[in-house]
Amino acid sequence: MTDRTVKIIRWIARIASVLVIVLGLPFYFGYGNPIPFIEPSYTFMDNLWLTILPLMFIGLGIGWINEKIGGYLVTAPIFIGLLVSFIIQGEMLTLMLFPLIVGMLYLTVYYRK
Repeated sequence: MTDRTVKIIRWIARIASVLVIVLGLPFYFGYGNPIPFIEPSYTFMDNLWLTILPLMFIGLGIGWINEKIGGYLVTAPIFIGLLVSFIIQGEMLTLMLFPLIVGMLYLTVYYRK
């Protein structure tokens, strides 16, 4: 992979991470009480995603500075959340595939440097 290709992938990941943060934070804070395991009416899956989302947002921001740490902070929690939701509910939250791809782009940039 050439340096130019790595640079293009890096900027695609950065722009996509900004889009995820800008569009995702209002939904996260608009959920009501975004602190997991506080509200008794939240299901296990609600609490799981309320735990994963802050890690994802932090990872998307850190990815601008350190692609490796940011990529792992995004991909690992989302992958675990998708796996658990598939096991419990039999379906995956396909909306979370977009930030997962962004995290994988961060890791691609790091390992191709």
